[in-house]
Amino acid sequence: MKVIDKKKHIYPISRGLRRYLIKYGREVDIPVHYKELLRYVSSISLYDSKGNDTLWETVFYNEHDRVDIHYNLKKIYAILKAEGDMSVMEHLYVDRVDLCTYGNTQPFRIRVVNRINDNFDYFYVKIADASRVYGLELEHLLSPNRISYVVYQDTLIEEHIAGIPGEQFMRQHIHDPLLNPIRISKEFVKFNERCFVRLLGDMHSSNFVVDVTPDFEEVHYRIRAIDFDQQSYEGKKSVYLPQYFKQNNTLIQLGIKHITPESMAQYQREERALIAFRLKTSTKEIEDILHSMERDIISTKDNVESLKQDLAKHYKTSVFLNCNNMGEILRLSLRQVLYK
Repeated sequence: MKVIDKKKHIYPISRGLRRYLIKYGREVDIPVHYKELLRYVSSISLYDSKGNDTLWETVFYNEHDRVDIHYNLKKIYAILKAEGDMSVMEHLYVDRVDLCTYGNTQPFRIRVVNRINDNFDYFYVKIADASRVYGLELEHLLSPNRISYVVYQDTLIEEHIAGIPGEQFMRQHIHDPLLNPIRISKEFVKFNERCFVRLLGDMHSSNFVVDVTPDFEEVHYRIRAIDFDQQSYEGKKSVYLPQYFKQNNTLIQLGIKHITPESMAQYQREERALIAFRLKTSTKEIEDILHSMERDIISTKDNVESLKQDLAKHYKTSVFLNCNNMGEILRLSLRQVLYK
């Protein structure tokens, strides 16, 4: 399988995408931007509860900047959670600002704590990359999950997506006697199908979480993407199929053991039917986002040429060969679920 380019080019927000964000309320004036968070004066490595290096660094600001930045970060949290109503944020404070130094875009993670009960939450401040913004919006429109994010100029604010990290779930929970192997295998098949249809790539175990919800009779699982940098970027079909990543082998082997090919085909049809339903109920938004993508540059010419060849072979139709960009390819990929 092709190795993902870890240094994927960051594509700026185009005029068309900016118009979309303004139209649907995603463009919001925020009080502090990504570049301002880079004014930290020192940092220390952040370790988890077991003493392992998380590869994040906690950053520190001089006192004047710290007071101002922390207050504005709390205002951003209010925008994400309460439409900017600061009155509900009275008991909250910014406990920590962390920087991911190994990531492609080096995001900041903000930890917000309720001083009354010590409950905490996170959100992220990142460089606004068009690929990621398209990925977030398509996730919001076409998956079972709603996504809270806002953009302003060159800064992207994302909510934290809660769940057990994929690699941790496979390492610590896969042998749990309470695990329902059929249900988690079914969810992986459906997740695999969602990613492929809407062309979200690089979904190895570090880029998704497992949301576990106990019910009165059973346990429900949902696999949620948490990284959207590889939306409609790579040129190989296999990059858009989580089943081809060796990091996901534990879930893949579980599915081979516990579900039949007939069941897998049924789950794939179910997921495509759900995507088709979402396409029909969000027609205006989908048309507007595709219109923007078709006039945008979010990948290389070589990747576009390679992917349209792969999908033409996969779907056994030459219509993909007429595509000129990733937006046109995505439109045809989504159209397949309506045809079938």
